[in-house]
Amino acid sequence: MAAASGRERARTVALALLGLLFFATAIVPVVQSLVRPPRCTAGPMLNAVLATLGVFVFLAARNPSVHRSLILFAAWSSFAHAAIMLVMSFQVPAQRGELLASVALVGLGGILLMVFAPPRSDQSSVAVPLKNV
Repeated sequence: MAAASGRERARTVALALLGLLFFATAIVPVVQSLVRPPRCTAGPMLNAVLATLGVFVFLAARNPSVHRSLILFAAWSSFAHAAIMLVMSFQVPAQRGELLASVALVGLGGILLMVFAPPRSDQSSVAVPLKNV
């Protein structure tokens, strides 16, 4: 019993930290774009969405099993983001180093989210009563 509660506590802490990290790394460019207008508006808009996702992952840490799909969405969207940045690293050689470092960090974030996502609960054994109409 103690091991299970220890795992749950570790999961909660890890998800909260990942949510804060998502938020912190995404909000900085958004704030910078408000201070100094960017050349391209796509970056700040994407970062605003990622910052929002970080807030929701942070909130999901309170009850991860209820928010499993959100946690998995954050993980899979991280993998998609990393894949796009990987392709862009070959298309934009001047930014290759920065993009590859970002691929590693975002990919690691996705892996950690997958690791700390709660296991799937077996819903097949739960009978849902239907009301007669």
